[in-house]
Amino acid sequence: MNTTLEQYRSAARPLTAVVDAVPAEAWSHPSPCEDWTARDVVGHLVATQRSFLTERGVALGDAPDATTDPAAAWRAHVAQVEVALTDDAVPAVAFDGFFGPTTVGDTLVRFYVWDMVVHRWDVATAVGAGTGTTFTADELDRVEDGIAGFGDALYVDGICRPGVEAPADADRATRLLARLGRRTGALASDRG
Repeated sequence: MNTTLEQYRSAARPLTAVVDAVPAEAWSHPSPCEDWTARDVVGHLVATQRSFLTERGVALGDAPDATTDPAAAWRAHVAQVEVALTDDAVPAVAFDGFFGPTTVGDTLVRFYVWDMVVHRWDVATAVGAGTGTTFTADELDRVEDGIAGFGDALYVDGICRPGVEAPADADRATRLLARLGRRTGALASDRG
């Protein structure tokens, strides 16, 4: 198994567990992403990954519909991506990216796997699922490396809101989420 597939699976597994546990009525809950519900976050993940891969010639099959059943759509999408990534030639496809020459594998890991880790927190926070809101040390390293690697490009329209101030005594996860424009606990406390 290639490292791109391994890293994709390592981010997809815990995200899938969170998505599978979302009650049907909770998909419409607002997420920490401005104007997005939990359903919208999953739709975003499916759409952006599919767009990135298919624009580089990766065949994924029919797009699943994340509006009706986001969990089923996410599982179907992950299965399609994993099948595509079993071909070692797919991660090796070269192209000129935003930061210069790169490969599908490098971009998938640096941005889209990173996006899955961050958005897992968004979905879990939206629906009040505590288990999806914690990060491993490796995930925190990935989030921090992504923030550093993207630089100011992280805050262009459509990526992340500008950072917010974290409390002085905040833990590492809270500080990193604040750099991504997210306040921990805000949505959960709003719902009571």
